[in-house]
Amino acid sequence: MSENRQYIPFYGCMISLKYPQFEAAVRRTAPSLGMELIDIEGFTCCPDPIYFKSSDKMNWLTVAARNLCLAEKRGLDLITLCSGCTATLLETRHLLSSDAGLRSRVNKRLAKIGMTFKGSSRVRHIVTVLRDDVGFERIARTVSRPLENIRVAIHYGCHLLKPSRIMQVDDPDSPTILEQLVNLTGAEAIEHEEKLLCCGKACENPDIPPHMTFDVMRSVDKLNVDCMCLICPTCFDEYDLGQLKLSRLFNTKIEIPVLYYFQLLGLAQGIPPEKLGLSRHKIKATELVEKIGALAAVS
Repeated sequence: MSENRQYIPFYGCMISLKYPQFEAAVRRTAPSLGMELIDIEGFTCCPDPIYFKSSDKMNWLTVAARNLCLAEKRGLDLITLCSGCTATLLETRHLLSSDAGLRSRVNKRLAKIGMTFKGSSRVRHIVTVLRDDVGFERIARTVSRPLENIRVAIHYGCHLLKPSRIMQVDDPDSPTILEQLVNLTGAEAIEHEEKLLCCGKACENPDIPPHMTFDVMRSVDKLNVDCMCLICPTCFDEYDLGQLKLSRLFNTKIEIPVLYYFQLLGLAQGIPPEKLGLSRHKIKATELVEKIGALAAVS
């Protein structure tokens, strides 16, 4: 991609309020990738693809459609940084574009605030923009400090890939997009046996999520990795803070730094760790940062 392309970023609730370091990492890495982020006002929660949707689907569709209308007004694609937000906005766009009756009902509601959903702007998870617009070659050219000898466990979670006919990100059973993106940083992407397992956040039974989180972290811990990399803030919440909870619940100690992909890419681009917000994580990446620094000093 020789020229910059414009996108409207949708950060959602968790990134904007709880994990602003993810937004900072995207903003710091995007310019060298040729991505111009056009911020617009008025976005609300996506809303939540689990609880809100199951409580009142029409309200869920209407709120999501309103967010989509804001992007349509600017005539640009909407890129999402959260897998849950992607699931909500993509499903809403799919349902309203394919069902004229449902679209009419939602637009009748939107008319009260002077909006009409048309389906003219696409919704795309940011990792697909990296693959399909930026391209792997350009991403590789932005790497000034290759993360050689850094072993990174990949975790997809569930919302990024399924339902596949709507998400259309990658093969839902054998995805490779995150492995490819991590390998571009110079690190070695490591596949663990539970990489597609849900983090458990959406389970109503409070006894189930800790066991799901533990299964994932135990799977990662066996592989002697330097960190875990993912693209979903909800999964991050379960695996970063979650490790502290697991130590109490299961009387075990697993301390594996968890990074959002753009933090890992930022390190490979030579961006200082403090500007990527790594200090805000519960499980500190001190050893990882020191190892990267040592590798840079040797090279």
